[in-house]
Amino acid sequence: MSVESVFPQLEALLPHVQKPIQYVGGELNSTVKDWDACDVRWALMYPDAYEVGLPNQGVMILYEVLNEREGVLAERTYSVWPDLEELMREHGVPQFTVDGHRPVKAFDVFGVSFSTELGYTNLLTALDLSGIPLQARDRTVDDPIVMAGGHAAFNPEPIADFIDCAVIGDGEQAVLEVTDIIRAWKAEGRPGGREELLFRLARTGGVYVPGFYDVEYLPDGRIGRVVPNRSGVPWRVSKHTVMDLDEWPYPKQPLVPLAETVHERMSVEIFRGCTRGCRFCQAGMITRPVRERSITGIGDMVDKGLKATGFEEVGLLSLSSADHSEIGDIAKGLADRYEDDKIGLSLPSTRVDAFNIDLANELTRNGRRSGLTFAPEGGSERIRKVINKMVSEEDLIRTVATAYGNGWRQVKLYFMCGLPTETDDDVLQIADMATRVIQKGREVSGSNDIRCTVSIGGFVPKPHTPFQWAPQLSAEETDARLAKLRDKIRGDKKYGRSIGFRYHDGKPGIVEGLLSRGDRRIGAVIRAVYEDGGRFDGWREHFSYDRWMNCAEKALAPFGVDVDWYTTRERAYEEVLPWDHLDSGLDKDWLWEDWQDALDETEVEDCRWTPCFDCGVCPQMDTAIQIGPTGKKLLPLTVKNAGPTPASSGHSH
Repeated sequence: MSVESVFPQLEALLPHVQKPIQYVGGELNSTVKDWDACDVRWALMYPDAYEVGLPNQGVMILYEVLNEREGVLAERTYSVWPDLEELMREHGVPQFTVDGHRPVKAFDVFGVSFSTELGYTNLLTALDLSGIPLQARDRTVDDPIVMAGGHAAFNPEPIADFIDCAVIGDGEQAVLEVTDIIRAWKAEGRPGGREELLFRLARTGGVYVPGFYDVEYLPDGRIGRVVPNRSGVPWRVSKHTVMDLDEWPYPKQPLVPLAETVHERMSVEIFRGCTRGCRFCQAGMITRPVRERSITGIGDMVDKGLKATGFEEVGLLSLSSADHSEIGDIAKGLADRYEDDKIGLSLPSTRVDAFNIDLANELTRNGRRSGLTFAPEGGSERIRKVINKMVSEEDLIRTVATAYGNGWRQVKLYFMCGLPTETDDDVLQIADMATRVIQKGREVSGSNDIRCTVSIGGFVPKPHTPFQWAPQLSAEETDARLAKLRDKIRGDKKYGRSIGFRYHDGKPGIVEGLLSRGDRRIGAVIRAVYEDGGRFDGWREHFSYDRWMNCAEKALAPFGVDVDWYTTRERAYEEVLPWDHLDSGLDKDWLWEDWQDALDETEVEDCRWTPCFDCGVCPQMDTAIQIGPTGKKLLPLTVKNAGPTPASSGHSH
């Protein structure tokens, strides 16, 4: 039976809310399929506002992969702002998709992609507005399967009560496997109800169903063990890894937003994974091994994507884009190809030691010279050894001198505060580094009109990294340390005015830390915060630290643990961590040894170019590093205005 669009009811509410355009749908390249012609239907959500969620690559890719399949339909939904939420509750309008404006509750799967833990309260808002019971155990066969994915799903325990299952790792193949299982179960007449469907998913070994595992606790609050509570469910659940990215050239038809969004460009992921081994970086650890897209694969994606969207900028995405083995040829080839069209290229963040002026010039040849961003992460040489960010101050000064000497006027440096073993002195050295940067910049450019912006984020220990055992710095200590740094920069009469200083206070980091290393007991905190009005915790104007602390104090009291227990406490080797039964491929002993190396200030090389360090990923996941160079170059596209081309030539590969 067909499902009606709720747009007529919604439309009446839109004149009363801010930015109504974000709820309308109908973007270029969006898809609305015939409901009745499909037998498996997905509602995909990025649990944040449209302007942040629409450009999200992960959701865009899955949306396209699913919609390309015969008989499968995928639509998108985003978090609604509090003004619309209030009106929807008042008028009985449920959480809807922006594509067909169909109620989320009508779909088979409600898939939510979390890049950060601060979206958890938004998940509860969406469930409640959809009319789906908040607790997984209260759902019936007529409710969608609520599935979590994205980087935060590598520790889904804090939301274990609210999700039916989680998929860790790459989603492209995983969503198709899940689709096939649901299709077969529905075709058989949904035997055994919801429980049976979840069991079939769990049995694959690649879908984690929290309800099939019991957590036992020790008297002191630590976890004793996590055990399957029915036979046929695996002890450990493995991550998914897509090999050969050239076979998955998505998105082919990137969505073009209607309202302004955070990234107005077409993005192409040039490789996945990173083996630089920065110890704080969860993304680098959980996405191993490195898998490069070929230069010709990238060229084809850019060509098709620009034709499909009309964007004027292309972002070359990855965790460390300048590390692609053919980055120079990629940048030059694309700049040559689009010289007449003035298509700009951007690398989101560049490693100091991978940057060179040729690359920078190719990137800015057709676009504007925006600022350059580098991330030394630590202010002192010592702390950079601890975090395995092998960049010397000399490297940085040399790189920056090259940039200022070649006409750049603005450089942004990104650091973290609160890293393991850090002292005030490590952080104060950030000011010295910024001063040297300005000094050098004035010297090589012969001008005083240059800027350096120092941007600082608080360090949050993450699961599946060597720092998963580390104590987190308290909000008070973080703020005190940053205040000293601010005073030092502002007090510098000679250079201070040229140095911009941006930082976040320590409070959101503590909440993020509570959620990132939390276990199932944190679910009660999330629910209490949501019931108290918590929404959009990633947005400064909506975030309330006091609300989180008050709710945590009450919700955790019965368990005899508190916020500090989850955040500022150091873990020991023998402690069972809440995510130990979720296999990212990394060997726990290897991570522990790397943590000990950090404490000894020992650096580790990048295994792409050196012998393997036995982190465990390749053998465990049956994967391997896939890198070039392929030795190919990007050829110009077919000559313009040369009349019709013969069918045989096609695109040059």
